Amino acid sequence: MLFKGSGVALVTPFKDGNIDFNKLEEIIEYHIKEKTDALIVCGTTGEASTMTDEEQLATIKFVVKKTNKRIPIIAGTGSNSTTHSIHLSKKAEEYGVDGLLVITPYYNKATQKGLIAHFEAIANSVNIPIIVYNVPGRTGVNINPSTLAQIAKIENIVAVKEASGDISQVAEMARVCPEGFGIYSGNDDMILPLLSLGGIGVISVVANICPKDTHDLVAKYFDGDIEGSRKLQLDMKSLIDALFIEVNPIPIKTAMNLLGFEMGTLRLPLVEMSSDNLEVLKKELINYGFKLGGSND
Repeated sequence: MLFKGSGVALVTPFKDGNIDFNKLEEIIEYHIKEKTDALIVCGTTGEASTMTDEEQLATIKFVVKKTNKRIPIIAGTGSNSTTHSIHLSKKAEEYGVDGLLVITPYYNKATQKGLIAHFEAIANSVNIPIIVYNVPGRTGVNINPSTLAQIAKIENIVAVKEASGDISQVAEMARVCPEGFGIYSGNDDMILPLLSLGGIGVISVVANICPKDTHDLVAKYFDGDIEGSRKLQLDMKSLIDALFIEVNPIPIKTAMNLLGFEMGTLRLPLVEMSSDNLEVLKKELINYGFKLGGSND
């Protein structure tokens, strides 16, 4: 098990068109202080799809160095090219990450047989644990539960980040996958339901601004405080909805800027939020108790 609890899908700060490593270091320290259980770097939320390989690898290397083994680091190294993903995965392993997050191939939409071959080839190229990332709404391809059961037999594929939004599929995955295979929620509004089916945590967007509450939501569940966990899930629901009112990571990066984290701009093709949606986001941040323009302390 790479981690149990709340892993944050880190936003990547940009300044003048480049990665702002000073801000990234601040964010790392913030999450360690706030009890985040793992850092996931260069995923969807981190805008990895608009990074060059050099930027992506430099970011991974930086986070590993600055974290210095204090909490697990999981690097996004997925691609729709198996060869490219192997290259990124091997470099990330070389830099000392604890594990990899590998998305299903997008655009070329592999068959179920192709998915198994893709993940097997990547897994065979490294010696560290891999979390498979299933997010059909973005990639156009879904890992069927029976396919995941086959993938889960590969020795160093240890978990799935499941973001289909289909709780029946989650239940079937939990039923057919081998004991000890981890399931992480990829949807912040479904953390508690997924835990109830045997999940071990979340890879979270909202944890960028609510790290302690997201950590506590999971921790309370495992401590037997189901009511406390349920309350946190429901209290966060309206804020989570606002953070997905436009495509991720537009709202979360906007929210962090509103709260004084200074994450900088988005990279095209992502653009600023519409004015109407921005007002919804501001309202929900205030309703949750945030003070706009504040600091991250």
